[in-house]
Formats: sequence, structure tokens, C-alpha cells
Amino acid sequence: MKILMVLTSHDQLGNTGRKTGFWLEELAAPYYVFKEAGAEIVLASPKGGQPPLDPKSNEPDFQTDMTRRFEADADAQAQLANTVRLDSVSQADFDTVFYPGGHGPLWDLAEDKNSISLIESFLAAEKPVALVCHAPGLLRHVKTPSGRPLVEGKKVTGFANSEEAAVGLTDIVPFLVEDELKAKGGIFSKGDDWGSYVITDGLLTTGQNPASSAPAATVLLKQLT
Repeated sequence: MKILMVLTSHDQLGNTGRKTGFWLEELAAPYYVFKEAGAEIVLASPKGGQPPLDPKSNEPDFQTDMTRRFEADADAQAQLANTVRLDSVSQADFDTVFYPGGHGPLWDLAEDKNSISLIESFLAAEKPVALVCHAPGLLRHVKTPSGRPLVEGKKVTGFANSEEAAVGLTDIVPFLVEDELKAKGGIFSKGDDWGSYVITDGLLTTGQNPASSAPAATVLLKQLT
């Protein structure tokens, strides 16, 4: 079993002067779900190399057993420092793809032609795809073979407007995940803010927030077995 995990290369939080990137728990928790299932994991990002970590995600309030494990894991850190370039990967080499969130992906991956075509190719090959937190927003330009928005008529979730408001970034992000999924015809639902909430519709699995990342990875594994 070979799993691709795609991370952002974007590190600027709009024009605030603050740093962003990927959210550590959303990489670390699924990473170990996959590792413990015996999967081979490849990390990729648009620019390759070391992707930017959202510094807030490594503050004490947001650390978990899995983030601490990842930080102390020399092999994982070496892999993270050497992500492959997204334009070099092929769907044919993997069983599935998982997208961690963080705010960074809203700026780069959401508009990245390689990412868009990669998701489309996984689904065309009838391979499952999972995205958590802000990453479901990356589906905004993904189309079905007939040219319709992928999420049209599909049950989806993602980082909720109420959660974005709680972190004070509603007016900073390029778009709101919940609004965008709805605008593209998605049947959006959510659970409690910051609680685990995962939706699967066919080959597409989406998770609402950091707490949903390990459960989403578990759901993805079940689809592969």
C-alpha cells in the first residue's frame, strides 16, 4: 500500500506579515495511522523540499501525542525536509492521496493545476481521495469527467465558517471553505466546532478540522482494504 500526502509550499498569511503553512496535527496524526497500517508514505509539495509549518500548530495548546511523536521522529523529519515536487508524481504509483490542511493550501494548492489534475486522475482511476480542514477547499476547481464541479451534489465537510471566525481570519483568507463548497453545489454539513467530523461520499472523504484528521485517515484505509 502506497499513500501520497500532499502539503502546501505557501508560508504567508495574506498581507498580515504572519507565517502560515501546513497544520502539524493534520500531517502527523494521519502519518502514523498510515505507518501503523504498514503503508509506504510519500510526501509531496508544489515546490518540493521542506514545506512551511504553520508555527501556531506547534504551540503548546495545539500539540498532541502525535505531533510530539512526529517532531521526535528523525525519519519523519528527514522525509518532511525532502518532499518531492508535486509535478513529479503520478497517480499510477499510488493507491490513494491524502491532503492535510492548514491555511497555506488556500493560496497555492487550491489554484495548482498539478494538484487539480492529480485529484481528478485518482478519482478517474477509482482510487479514494481524502482532504481535511482547509484542504477540502482545494476541490474548488476540480471537475468531473463531464466538466461539472466535483463536489456538486456530494456530501462534504471542511473548516467551517464559525471556526474561521473563531481564529479571526475570515477577512484574511482568499476564500471560506464552507462558502466555496456550497457555491460549487456541495451538500455541506458540519459537526461541533473543533470536534471530529468526517463525511464520505463515494471515493471522496472530507474532514472538518484538525481533530478529524486521524479519523479521516482511518476511513481512507478502510476504503483501501
